[in-house]
Amino acid sequence: MIFSMTTAVSHRVAGSLFGLAYGDALGKPTEFLSVAEIENRYGPTGPRDLVGDPALVTDDTQMALAVAWALHDAPEFTPEAVQPLLRQRFLTWAGSPDNNRAPGMTCLRACAELSRGLPWQQATVIDSKGCGANMRVTPVGLLAIDPDTLAGLAQLQAGLTHGHPTGLAASELTAYAVWLLRAGAALAELPGLLTDRVDEQRKVYRDDWLGDLWRRAGAATPQEFIAAGWDECGAALGRLDAALSAPDEGGDPCRLTGAGWIAEEALATALYCALRHAEDPVGALARGARTAGDSDSIAALAGAFVGAAQGMAAWPTRWAEQIEYADQLAALSADRD
Repeated sequence: MIFSMTTAVSHRVAGSLFGLAYGDALGKPTEFLSVAEIENRYGPTGPRDLVGDPALVTDDTQMALAVAWALHDAPEFTPEAVQPLLRQRFLTWAGSPDNNRAPGMTCLRACAELSRGLPWQQATVIDSKGCGANMRVTPVGLLAIDPDTLAGLAQLQAGLTHGHPTGLAASELTAYAVWLLRAGAALAELPGLLTDRVDEQRKVYRDDWLGDLWRRAGAATPQEFIAAGWDECGAALGRLDAALSAPDEGGDPCRLTGAGWIAEEALATALYCALRHAEDPVGALARGARTAGDSDSIAALAGAFVGAAQGMAAWPTRWAEQIEYADQLAALSADRD
């Protein structure tokens, strides 16, 4: 067994993995459009149904699958066991002919350096906090592991490409949010629980997982390095709280919590969509896709959150056969007792 333990948890695992892919597919055609262009094409609520057979996804889902398969193949969840598997899966993705979905430049640059055999701390793009690290981290949050192992895995998979401390912290928070929901936490509890996590982890540098990464950034101490990332994530959660405290006027959430191209904004804006539409899961995806920002990543993370909270029942049944990579998503979601 890799992810699931009970039937209820198994449904949440599947709901989260499929939800990520569904949001990704809905946001794929809207990513580089304005809200006005999206509404002109799909109506005032944005896209609410998958298109195509299969409905194509982007590099967000492809890289989430790479992380999931690396975890699936790991004999144990230690940096020594997982890092080579992540490296190989990322390199396989980078060289695949299907890697033609406008992949992020940070991931491509880092993979080019990883392919040279460099230590990942040297291969990573140290100044990048793009959302490419936390768009793919959902599978970590679906594991039945303790919070410290979750933190190490989340930051390691991020660090292979995105070495910025905010990329590390936002990836951990994204995985932690999924982990909490998988365990039964309510969506409405997440902002407070994540803020508590920021406060608890602000000066925790996980050297057993990250090695000397902090030195590449020129920080005076490991604690100074990682605190900068947690502080930016804390500020993003503060903006989320402010946005949620005001009435929802139905506009582009990117104006409130950020466009999502960078890690902490992708997390905050996806949470906003999930929380505002907790009773309408497809609406959460549509809200993420109807943005002027990184629509596919925002909608994908919103889908991961809502799916982890509500399970596969959140989604139209027919989508499970329509989505690209349905076979892999189903295999990874299956109970492996």
